[in-house]
Amino acid sequence: MPPERFPIRIGRGSLPLLRLLWGIKPEIAYLEMEDGPDGELIARFGRVRFKTQLRNVERWRIEGPFHWVTAIGVRRSLRHADLSFAGSGHGGLRMDFREPVRWWLFRVPTLYVGADDLDGLASALGRRGIPGEDARR
Repeated sequence: MPPERFPIRIGRGSLPLLRLLWGIKPEIAYLEMEDGPDGELIARFGRVRFKTQLRNVERWRIEGPFHWVTAIGVRRSLRHADLSFAGSGHGGLRMDFREPVRWWLFRVPTLYVGADDLDGLASALGRRGIPGEDARR
């Protein structure tokens, strides 16, 4: 079965900056999930990639919307060490990991993804037995 793919929303006004900094094109900004016991969760945002086992995702939470200046790009929080891939401020889905994921020199406990279809992504995680909540409601 092919992986399930969720494009990351890219705002029209953000695209030129995102293309310059991270090589973003709409077709290479997504989160993908493979099924099966060894299925992987793969996030790609232009030249930047992140990968972990799907079974490492402990829970999810939809948050936002955010101000676009604080949301877009590849961001790593110094305070919480989380990582985010977003192309607009419409909101994001936060995934907390059972074990922090090694990414470059860092250990990432949480990934935010600004998927275009936040509800669809949440539903896909729920179908895989991963609990979560929608904090927008």
